[in-house]
Amino acid sequence: MPALQVRRTRRRGLIRLTPLIDVVFILLVFFMLASSFTDWRAIGLTAPTTGAAGRSVEGALLVEIRPDGLRFAGEFLPLDTVAERVGTRVARAPETTVLVRPTPGVDLQRTVTVLDRLVAVGTVNVSVIRDPSQ
Repeated sequence: MPALQVRRTRRRGLIRLTPLIDVVFILLVFFMLASSFTDWRAIGLTAPTTGAAGRSVEGALLVEIRPDGLRFAGEFLPLDTVAERVGTRVARAPETTVLVRPTPGVDLQRTVTVLDRLVAVGTVNVSVIRDPSQ
């Protein structure tokens, strides 16, 4: 009797979906936790119109941002004191214009911090001006 050959058919390996779904879920959770959901606050800026350029700055408050500190009313003061004094003046006269002039060498972030603080104390009319000597 001839020897019977048993032929085994080899089955292709199946890709299991459960581990794949687990990996995708873990990646989803990782990216959800690693993402930043910070609420960025925007400072609204409006470009001056042609008529606004000739507007008088009489009675406006000038806050000068220098690399060595803030200058307000001719004296160097910390940001908290400047914000307090500007807030007091704006509370008395809400239409008061505050001019912020960063000097050369001042970081943009420092200027934005000062603007943010001035808006937080109730200033509505804030303008950033540049040094006329530039």
